Amino acid sequence: MAQMQGTTVSDHGLPGTLSTRAAAKEAKRVVLIIPTLNEEEAIGPLLARVPSGVVDTVIVADGGSTDRTIERARQMGATAIEAGRGYGRACWQGVLAAGDDCDIVVFMDGDGADKPELISRLIDPIVTGEADFVIGSRLRGTRVKGSMSAHQIIAGLVLGYAMRLSHGVRYTDMCAFRAIRRSSLMALGMREMTYGWNIEMQMRAAAAKLRIIELPVDYGLREGGVSKVAGSLRGTLRASTRIIATFSRVWRETRNGRP
Repeated sequence: MAQMQGTTVSDHGLPGTLSTRAAAKEAKRVVLIIPTLNEEEAIGPLLARVPSGVVDTVIVADGGSTDRTIERARQMGATAIEAGRGYGRACWQGVLAAGDDCDIVVFMDGDGADKPELISRLIDPIVTGEADFVIGSRLRGTRVKGSMSAHQIIAGLVLGYAMRLSHGVRYTDMCAFRAIRRSSLMALGMREMTYGWNIEMQMRAAAAKLRIIELPVDYGLREGGVSKVAGSLRGTLRASTRIIATFSRVWRETRNGRP
């Protein structure tokens, strides 16, 4: 494990031990939040893969699906809420729905590309007191060919380098698959309700001096539907614009070291 300018980059290998997972179940309430928008094909298979005994509650925070995403999620036993439009808004409404008795929130996308089998890998450093915020890195893990476009990889590296310059924290990705203490997240002052949510969390976590670990995670192909970001040039440009605008705003707000 190497300490790097405010963040700890760890190479934890296998998912957590049975004893650690048991501790998470007994001592920590873990809530998985999945923001969705028209993921009818993917949400059922994804929820079927969520490991029992690791997550206490699954919240599908839907951003206005016109298909049967909510119905499918409820059929699989998840709590499905209508969160309103916007990726960040769905994440935030999920956090609020998790409740004050939630200790750890885990985020992942609803397209099936993230690996819920690795949830314990992300929460273990929080459960054991090593970290407050753990983010998965697809670039450091194993990716299925075609699962990430070249511009996604380059954007993650460029923005990661920019965050290192601005906040002294090294990130290699803006992966949606992440875990954080709910109390820490509530204290960050999150404001971004669009695709800038992930980068705002990373920047504010660094400014707040949270203990941050980036871990390699495997990444696959989406299990159905069309990506709202990478699936079209318009979606990519819209998301990129919001991410850059969010970086600029949060940099101005946190440059003096305040979260």
